[in-house]
Amino acid sequence: MRSSDMTCRHFLTLFDLSPSEARALLVRAIELKRMLRAGETYLPLRNRTLAMIFEKSSTRTRVSFETAMVQFGGHALFLSPRDTQLGRGEPIEDSARVLSRMVDLVMIRTFDQNLVERFAANSRVPVINGLTDRCHPCQVLADMQTYLEHRGDIQGRRVAWIGDGNNMCHSYIEAAQVFDFELHIACPEGFDPDADLLTTAGDRCSLTREPADAAEGADLVLTDVWASMGQEAEQEDRRRAFAPYQVDDALMARANRDALFMHCLPAHRGEEVTAAVIDGAQSVVWDEAENRLHSQKALIEFLVDAKP
Repeated sequence: MRSSDMTCRHFLTLFDLSPSEARALLVRAIELKRMLRAGETYLPLRNRTLAMIFEKSSTRTRVSFETAMVQFGGHALFLSPRDTQLGRGEPIEDSARVLSRMVDLVMIRTFDQNLVERFAANSRVPVINGLTDRCHPCQVLADMQTYLEHRGDIQGRRVAWIGDGNNMCHSYIEAAQVFDFELHIACPEGFDPDADLLTTAGDRCSLTREPADAAEGADLVLTDVWASMGQEAEQEDRRRAFAPYQVDDALMARANRDALFMHCLPAHRGEEVTAAVIDGAQSVVWDEAENRLHSQKALIEFLVDAKP
């Protein structure tokens, strides 16, 4: 485990959780969700502070982490690129040493995975990867919670990833190993996920150019936008390359009848997914989005060891 030699735990990729820890975290997330809806007061983070460093903006990431801290009785600090010295003269290592003496937890949403790794290596407090170009582990925790709520344990199930071999795809390659399911990836040539990461998954993951083959018999079908933040200049080329990879009713018909559809949002109806699918009966994207709050509360509690 990456943080095994640290005095505190970090969450930089899904591999920072053991399979048993990951499953326990999902169960705890569901319990925290129940407690919130029941109106139970639970304030384990009184006088605790989360620093949220955003080099990439996000609605869901900011609102879910900030709300999580409020509901736990703590406080969240929003730090934009204008509010920090990251990448503007002060070494990342120095920023980590200073900030981690003042707050109890740090969440970073940025471009470079190496930045998060370097920050964590010099931090006295837990660091959470809120997203990098390499991976998006917080989103996949919410996805796994959503699947557990709707269909039970995902172990042994068949999952189809349709589209770009991007950071979400990378986190699903990790999730296939942590949660023990089959992952079938369909992406156009030139947009494959990282080959070394794919190798770590062994026979749990397969790669194809045919979306229908990946979706065949799937229990869960996922996709993401064709052009992510920072890829706007490639948008037209990507639209042409990904056009055959749209998730529509015909593709969902290849999956199991009770298959779920997920998307990390924001979504572009008429591009990576049709309105009929994302707004249809098999879609659980709104539960998935809400569960960012609950799964991250469980993660925060786990990392700061706040649970009584």
